[in-house]
Amino acid sequence: MQRPEAWPRPHPGEGAAAAQIGAPAPPAPAGEPAGSREPSLYTIKAVFILDSDGRRLLAKYYDDTFPSMKEQMAFEKNVFNKTNRTDSEIAFFGGMTIVYKSSIDLFLYVVGSSQENELMLMSVLTCLFESLNHVLRKNVEKRWLMDNMDGAFLVLDEIVDGGVILESDPQQVIQKVNFRADDGGLTEQSVAQVLQSAKEQIKWSLLK
Repeated sequence: MQRPEAWPRPHPGEGAAAAQIGAPAPPAPAGEPAGSREPSLYTIKAVFILDSDGRRLLAKYYDDTFPSMKEQMAFEKNVFNKTNRTDSEIAFFGGMTIVYKSSIDLFLYVVGSSQENELMLMSVLTCLFESLNHVLRKNVEKRWLMDNMDGAFLVLDEIVDGGVILESDPQQVIQKVNFRADDGGLTEQSVAQVLQSAKEQIKWSLLK
């Protein structure tokens, strides 16, 4: 199977104000000039959406940084506690770069490595938000998200696949989601994702 092409890095521009949370992003190893590393095709470590209490509504992890559900949930709660009362859009936390955005009772997060281009991560976040804004009919809030979770998973799958950025134009994402919906409704994969997410949320609630 042919790997998807790497999404091109944006030209340097005006970035959002960064909030320094926890330790700063680590420098390049000794003897290696800063910024000398080759950009990885696998850019995104995780994308997740939490409610206003920090509870998971939707999440996808693309590497084994947090291999277990318990570790993922703990990471999400920690990130939420550090960011939900700030006005910034970028945080450096736990050796990772995190961009985030709030909307009514939702918090959207995109996680990359400490060396990742913040503008690239922000473009993914913006595309996710604007695509959801269309799918949810301009109601980017918990109730509408829960009622349209299938569409939310389809949106995310069109933007990121296996950690690789496929698309950053929300209009393209919306067209592809509409095509997939018209072509046969929910895919088996998206149905499985919705069911698995629900099972995980219920399981974690019982363990708390």
